Amino acid sequence: MRAGISAEDSGHYSTRRSEFVKWVLIVAILFGAIDAAHAAEESSGTKIKKILEPTPTPVRKHRKHSSNKATPTPSPAASAKRKKASPTPSPTPTPKRKSKSKKASPTPTPSEFPAAKETPSASPAETPEPARGKKGWPNVSLSPNEIAGYDSYPAKVRQILGAGLALTKQNLGYSYGSADPANGGMDCSGFIYYVLRQNGFPDVPRDSSQQYVWVRKAGNFNAVLSRKEDSFELDALKPGDLLFWRGTYNIDRDPPITHTMIYLGREKRTNKRVMIGSSDGRTYDGKQRWGVSVFDFKLPPPPSSGDAKISPVFVGYGRIPGLTED
Repeated sequence: MRAGISAEDSGHYSTRRSEFVKWVLIVAILFGAIDAAHAAEESSGTKIKKILEPTPTPVRKHRKHSSNKATPTPSPAASAKRKKASPTPSPTPTPKRKSKSKKASPTPTPSEFPAAKETPSASPAETPEPARGKKGWPNVSLSPNEIAGYDSYPAKVRQILGAGLALTKQNLGYSYGSADPANGGMDCSGFIYYVLRQNGFPDVPRDSSQQYVWVRKAGNFNAVLSRKEDSFELDALKPGDLLFWRGTYNIDRDPPITHTMIYLGREKRTNKRVMIGSSDGRTYDGKQRWGVSVFDFKLPPPPSSGDAKISPVFVGYGRIPGLTED
């Protein structure tokens, strides 16, 4: 009885159990389908959200791109317009800026350089003289017929002065320590030394101090203390005489003679006394000359300094030793 009941009960129990399992499976399937549908809904929702969300981002990116494009677009457009601006004058605002900047930088530079180049060429044009030397104005030369009474000078004097005037035409500068025109210049005593040696005076000393001693020993020297050009102390002055100064520059020597030249006579045009030699700044016609030239013979003004070594003083003049009056 228990076995029969139990068999039935067990059969019922198994069928119920299977049915329960089926229902559980059905419920699980339903819930799984619901969850899947819900998940699908969620995934589709998220997809829709994702689809909808990017819409603002592209708009922002589009705005960024538009802003980025806005900055480059004007620059290429401006550059393109500026590049086109030189051939095409249509874009007035931008091309003017670049055309001005491009044209402005080159135009002043070339215009300035020619101006700088024109200044040196303009300066000689302003001065009637052809060109200036290293310093001061060009050297000056005189022809014999421009010197008053030149034809009446003794032959030896004309020979010496003619040799000196020939050197004034060689555009020689003042070169301290030189006694040779081949060096391009000479100093004052070098000029005297060269001219006299070339014309038969082999015993002439080299420097101005010893040339002064040479003249003084020959007994042909005339001292000058006056500073007036009409002084009687100059009455014995003759063409061809050697002229001597002290204090033209500071040097410790005995005697303190620092400068020498040769007296030419009087210029016909001005009736002024003129001399010949080499100087580093004496004047002719009021203009300074550097080198071998004709110069005005003037007595220097009184010293402006208490130190006589640096104030030019005319000492006197004398005949060239051994010079004949024939």
